[in-house]
Amino acid sequence: MPSLTFVLPHWLYWGGLIAFPLIAQYLVRRQRRDGVPRQASVFIAYLFWLCSGFLGIHRLYLRSNWGFVFIPVFLVIIYCNGQIREAREDVSRTRFEFENAELAIERARPPADETVTAEAKAALEAAEAEGVAAKPAYDSAQAELAEWRAVSRWSAILMAIMLLVDAALLPGVIRRVRAQELSKPYREAAVAPPPAFREAGTGEDPTLSVHSRITDAIEWLTMRAGEFGAYWAVIAVFVYYYEVIGRYVFNSPTIWAHESMFLMFGMQYMLSGAYAYREDQHVRVDIFYAKFSARGKAIADIVTSVFFFIFIGTMFWTGMRFALDGIEVQELSFTEWAIQYWPVKLMIPVGAALLLLQGVSKLIKDVLIVTRREA
Repeated sequence: MPSLTFVLPHWLYWGGLIAFPLIAQYLVRRQRRDGVPRQASVFIAYLFWLCSGFLGIHRLYLRSNWGFVFIPVFLVIIYCNGQIREAREDVSRTRFEFENAELAIERARPPADETVTAEAKAALEAAEAEGVAAKPAYDSAQAELAEWRAVSRWSAILMAIMLLVDAALLPGVIRRVRAQELSKPYREAAVAPPPAFREAGTGEDPTLSVHSRITDAIEWLTMRAGEFGAYWAVIAVFVYYYEVIGRYVFNSPTIWAHESMFLMFGMQYMLSGAYAYREDQHVRVDIFYAKFSARGKAIADIVTSVFFFIFIGTMFWTGMRFALDGIEVQELSFTEWAIQYWPVKLMIPVGAALLLLQGVSKLIKDVLIVTRREA
């Protein structure tokens, strides 16, 4: 089975974090405009082909039983890779034994200018016997490893050929499926609305229903930033999917997958904090707050906002200094991937700034509630 040597380039990582959410937002808005798709989608079919074609999911999506043909080939590849791992261990063990036997022979062989004693001769014969016994075991382990690699390689070639053939056949299959669907009367299934549910201590902010021009402008920015960061979670699905397939199918674990994702989630945490604050999704320990009236909650929020602004202002100031230090030295990670750290650190003041703006929006709406001037 061939190994994967792909290492995610830095430009692709940062470019993907910017481009993917923008493309996703465009596709989602277009889908909402066009409505729920009622026919087989070319995009989804090829997405299944790319990501899980080795299991025939693209064929099963199109209700084609040919998808089941891919499953036994994939299982053979998985089984062969397991045998390859065991065979590698056998090769390593037998090679160690064979090299030790050769080393023992060299040590037991007396110098040419010395008289060979009976004890030295016996020791040499014993070492040579061990070497003779170790060589066949080493050769057998190498042959077994080569055999399993050949089976895995040819299975992978067969899988690749099947996928390439299906890549060419998919447009025709989709056309036939669409024609079959059009020939049948369409009946739209009734979709029940999701039940209203929220975490305890959330959704209690009275300002959720208050609007004004200034606060709506601030919250538009908050919503866009939160939506932008939310799509990064989809990137994690693809990256960890690649890591699992690379590790368990191609015996090629990566260094960059885990590091790229925990850095991305750290940035997502900072970028989406203001959105969570706007939606009142930060869980609070509210022994008395939940029992207050709307005006009482607004007064409590105004009083406690002092601590909020002190904390957020401190985080913004220290985060900015932290980020500028990283930019100045062009700080890199200490791993072999050596990704830039300064964009990650820059998300601290950016997230704090968004939280600060959202705090100002909430304070304005609290004041409107207290003064009975809800917009």
